[in-house]
Amino acid sequence: MGVVCFSQLGSQPAIRLYYLLFVLLFLFLLPVPGNGSIISGLQKYYCKIRSSQCALIGCLPKEEQIGRCSLRDRKCCRKKK
Repeated sequence: MGVVCFSQLGSQPAIRLYYLLFVLLFLFLLPVPGNGSIISGLQKYYCKIRSSQCALIGCLPKEEQIGRCSLRDRKCCRKKK
């Protein structure tokens, strides 16, 4: 019979737990094709930083498009200078 140290038994479930948490975090951050929620969120944040707003259909006549707010058709618009 082999001698088993109790400190080694305690660390293995913790390592498995960290591995499981890493896999779940990776799957959560993995972009889904067609969704791109992480990228869209960053684009919206960048638009807000530039003192602009996201328009659903298009910019108003007194506004200009300076980017996009999502991977779809939302546009980042600001007032013309």
